[in-house]
Amino acid sequence: MDAFDALTPLASSRLRGGDLGPFVQPYWDRLCELRYARHTVRLYLNCLAHFAHWAERQRFELSAVDHEIERFIGQHLQRCKCTGGVQRTPHCVRAALKHLKVVIAESGVQFTSQQLGPVDEQLLEFDRHLRQLKGLSYSTRRRRLAIVRPLVMMTNGLGLPTPEQLRQFLHQELSRVSAASAGVTTSAVRSYLRFRAFEGHRVDRLLAMVASPASWRLAPLPQTLTQGELERLLDAFPPDLPSRLRCYAIVRCLVDLGLRSSEVIALDLDDIDWSAGTVRICKAKSRRVDVLPLPQATGAAIADYLRYERPEVTGRRIFVRHVAPADTAVTASVVRRAVREAYRRAGLTHTRVHILRHTLAGRLLNTGGTLKEVADVLRHRELDTSLIYAKVDFVRLGAVAMPWPGDRS
Repeated sequence: MDAFDALTPLASSRLRGGDLGPFVQPYWDRLCELRYARHTVRLYLNCLAHFAHWAERQRFELSAVDHEIERFIGQHLQRCKCTGGVQRTPHCVRAALKHLKVVIAESGVQFTSQQLGPVDEQLLEFDRHLRQLKGLSYSTRRRRLAIVRPLVMMTNGLGLPTPEQLRQFLHQELSRVSAASAGVTTSAVRSYLRFRAFEGHRVDRLLAMVASPASWRLAPLPQTLTQGELERLLDAFPPDLPSRLRCYAIVRCLVDLGLRSSEVIALDLDDIDWSAGTVRICKAKSRRVDVLPLPQATGAAIADYLRYERPEVTGRRIFVRHVAPADTAVTASVVRRAVREAYRRAGLTHTRVHILRHTLAGRLLNTGGTLKEVADVLRHRELDTSLIYAKVDFVRLGAVAMPWPGDRS
């Protein structure tokens, strides 16, 4: 189908004669290949026409389209007065123009790198330090960069913060978070200061100012589900539930294997050895490869999903999107949503995915397992990480519990 036939006459005229005209048909073809609905394709084409109308007045090179898209969304949409019923919702426009960047890049256009300011350069160096020397994962690095960015902006990325600036930053940040989150904030600040020391700066006085607030990590009991709650959760997948088999298989992976959300979405078809009954966890937090036994119920749930619900895709990830953009793996948000909605249908007030990991640890201990076995199943690198589960080992705790003073029993 000709892409221009799906456009209004005004939108079509804005695209035909401009620099973006040759990319309209490949843009349409890409969206159709990704199985976007027709009304979504038309909506995105109108976003593209809006951008093309603005771009004609800017006279920019295609190699700078990445920067111009950000300028269009950040500046023009806020005060847009364009006629013709254009789309002005930033997240919708950004989603539409993301595909334009891919189409332009596939045509052979080389994007020019945007000149970074001192703040971004400093953060880029910090990120490189965390990745190459500290070996931190992307999610951890991203969080640390987000925490220290306001601190770097205080000095415009040109030097170390003064003691007063650091004190002001810590007071502002720590006053709005919990004690546990405050520890993450101070760890990020210390990490940044040590990075500056690695570069040759004197940071001893500044490091002495960064003290973590008191927070006893092992003080609270880990939240777990009772056996009855767990059964209600696993029964909360009615036949008419959209993507029922995918949601059920995901929850079984969390309940039976104690996987993290990131590990669930990273599972590949090649990670499962059906004849041996094992599953390989490659992209774990510990950065090592672990092989776990695959419980029969978990394997059956995954097999049912692969046979009856998983769409035909070229990728090897087990859990994939069922709606556009197709042929891509699900994200962690899909896992969290599947668990939260299952909690709600089961009548449970919980919201966190990690509770299922705690529940597995509790079940192992209360059926005769040891802390070492818990650490092996949950793939903890250090046994100390598993010590918190000693509090839910009710069998062994009952054996050593002393009578309460004044209790006749």
